[in-house]
Amino acid sequence: MLRFRKVFTKTGCSAIGMIHVGGLPGTPRYGGSVKRIITDALDDAAIYASCKMDGVLVENMHDIPYVRSKDLLPETTALMTRVCSEVRKIVPRHVPCGVQVLAGANKEAIAVAQAADLQFIRAEGFVFSHIADEGFTDASAGSLLRYRKQIDAEDILVFSDIKKKHSAHSITSDVTLSETAKAAEFFLTDGVIITGSATGDPADASQVKEVKRVAKGPVIVGSGVTTENLEKYLTADAVIVGTYFKTDGQWENAVNSDRVKCFMEKLGKLG
Repeated sequence: MLRFRKVFTKTGCSAIGMIHVGGLPGTPRYGGSVKRIITDALDDAAIYASCKMDGVLVENMHDIPYVRSKDLLPETTALMTRVCSEVRKIVPRHVPCGVQVLAGANKEAIAVAQAADLQFIRAEGFVFSHIADEGFTDASAGSLLRYRKQIDAEDILVFSDIKKKHSAHSITSDVTLSETAKAAEFFLTDGVIITGSATGDPADASQVKEVKRVAKGPVIVGSGVTTENLEKYLTADAVIVGTYFKTDGQWENAVNSDRVKCFMEKLGKLG
């Protein structure tokens, strides 16, 4: 928890806003302009900065269909580094920024974070294995944290999804959510992330409380948080909000400043 609080200094629940980067070169949704991708990401970052967001997380969400890290091409890592570097210039220095590289490209995320001066990453497949829509995802904690050590990036926090969304967990059905959280902490995660079953789906509030009871470190809610259900998740150390902040509540759209303002105002009153 000490590592988390050095980065997220706010008392109570912090709010982390998502920037969903447009389809990158080489992916089916690439629109032909790298400049437009960067401009759109910076527009979202500017809204988060003006609304005093507690943190920002950049993700290549539009790169569907995703590939596993072994099939990820160099241009994805390169462009994510470029985008993240530009976002870091827009967001105030005291606001932590992070990155997730889909799908399960956790080493690449650490490299991007190190190069772009980011403070955290979101990692898939940290402990245990699961089947995601892009295929089999194996545990990565051992090799990931060794890589973090190797490139002198130990100050970059790793927040890890457990029983993550868009995945089947039948091969670990005998391992409870609490046991998974304990395993992730034993393997030195800097925080566990709990989600619903898909992007925008609310996490089970009772599961959040359950993990909060057994976890020694930060517990983060990673999907489905809105202004309407925010009170259910205030026991979490942070919430990651993406879909709800978008125009019409659709993840494909740009960030809507009115939605962000309303959310942050309510969080301020409840906090």
